[in-house]
Amino acid sequence: MRRAIRLISLWEALLVALLLGAVVLGSSLSPYFLNSNNLSNVLSDLSEKSLMILSMLLIIIVGEIDLSVASILGLSSVVLGDLWMHNAPLAVCIAAALAVGTLAGFINGLLVTALGLPSLVVTLGTLALYRGCAYIVLGQLAVSNFPDGFTTFGFGSIPGTLIPWPFVIFVVLAVIVILVLHGSWIGRQLYTIGNNQVAARFAGIRVARIKLILFTISGFISGLAGVIFTARFSSARADNALGFELDVITIVLLGGVSIFGGRGTLPGVIIALFVVGILRNAVALADFPTETQSIIVGGLLVLSVLGPNAIVRLQNWLTRKRVFATLITYVQRSRT
Repeated sequence: MRRAIRLISLWEALLVALLLGAVVLGSSLSPYFLNSNNLSNVLSDLSEKSLMILSMLLIIIVGEIDLSVASILGLSSVVLGDLWMHNAPLAVCIAAALAVGTLAGFINGLLVTALGLPSLVVTLGTLALYRGCAYIVLGQLAVSNFPDGFTTFGFGSIPGTLIPWPFVIFVVLAVIVILVLHGSWIGRQLYTIGNNQVAARFAGIRVARIKLILFTISGFISGLAGVIFTARFSSARADNALGFELDVITIVLLGGVSIFGGRGTLPGVIIALFVVGILRNAVALADFPTETQSIIVGGLLVLSVLGPNAIVRLQNWLTRKRVFATLITYVQRSRT
């Protein structure tokens, strides 16, 4: 346990250094980077991803993955836009979008738990399935005539501050997740499942039910992100948030969450969220091509997989070295 805590602390310290480096890079690339309005834009651009990393964190900790989160976002956005286009009340449109997202997540969880299929394969398939459904519902159309109150929430800020309203939702949900994950018996069960599912079952933990709930929550949060995305851009399109799943997974893994499950913390993931957001903003201000952003995110994804493993190996080597040195000292003392 102590070694795990040291590992987490070391990786998070490296993430803080990487975050500071990103800030320095951004300020050197553009004089507008440290402008308060631009920093508010960074928070606004992270609105949907910040929500989806919360559910992705929980799913990866139990040893699964959800590649369909961005497609569920797009499908929820399309359902909201299509109903609004057909003159449904806005409250009904939002409720339907959340319901569709929740149902999509439930289907993912059912395929994984009831049929025993790998979540990687299941959600890779539903990634294409849900996006295809979005194109069937709305095609190439874009719905944009939403009411002012709805769109104001999407890109507006708390009065007297530059903090976007959608980011407040993330803060509230993040507090709930950190209390559940790091301060309750539910969190301990999630880590147990990620470390050893067989042992978790023998311990009486309902592994399948928990996974089903987590995938359902992931669908709901992706649906909520779809509502916020629609409000923020005042547009419902089938291609909304295309490719967002890569950023979400990169952020979670970069935050120190093990791809094999059983290890990771929310604070590390939040730091990684700002690292990715600031780097994307910095290269956008410098007018770098989109391919450069893809290279950066891809590089961070590779780093997120290699970095923690390298630290674990280093700590194991240091531990063996200390044990060997202690053994030699003991032998030498016994001879004298």
